[in-house]
Amino acid sequence: METTRCKRCLLREAFPADYQKYVLSLLQKIRPADRAEQTCYDRRLAICGQCDQLNHGTCMGCGCLVELRAAYRKEKCPFRRWENG
Repeated sequence: METTRCKRCLLREAFPADYQKYVLSLLQKIRPADRAEQTCYDRRLAICGQCDQLNHGTCMGCGCLVELRAAYRKEKCPFRRWENG
């Protein structure tokens, strides 16, 4: 029997094992100069976690993995729900 996953979860909540292997490895490749500060990243993810456009960790507005997009200092939400920086 397949487990039903929440469509409005972040990848780290819905797929913890896959997240550890894939998303974390991509996050680690971001240059420190390009990375958002941790408080900014956490705030962005909290906003994305409440967004009705979040589907299995993917933004339905732009198709990105929100946990990666939020990690970049200069990125913006396609719905302007969080600002860069």
